[in-house]
Amino acid sequence: MNQRFVDVEDDDPMLSMVNIVDIFLVIIVILFIIIMENPLNPFSRDAVTVIKNPGKENMEIVIKQGQKLEHYKSTSEAGSGQGTKAGVTYRLDDGSLVYVPESGSAE
Repeated sequence: MNQRFVDVEDDDPMLSMVNIVDIFLVIIVILFIIIMENPLNPFSRDAVTVIKNPGKENMEIVIKQGQKLEHYKSTSEAGSGQGTKAGVTYRLDDGSLVYVPESGSAE
């Protein structure tokens, strides 16, 4: 009779529901950790800049400052505007860059 009582407990449908709830809780905790580790986390007030596909035609820049989120997409057009020449940049043989400012006055 004791063996038969153990078999009845193994068929309890509530035990399988408890296991399913445990699995969902673990999944929710994992998703929460993933959200918190994301640099664009909505709960963070940090300033973050993310560059997707750098140097390619479909490059995107996402800037997050507190709750403000700005999104920039690259275009194939060259930049334009008004300004004056500020100096010259030279690339040395070792690959480093040297900037030499203009010594004359701006026009």
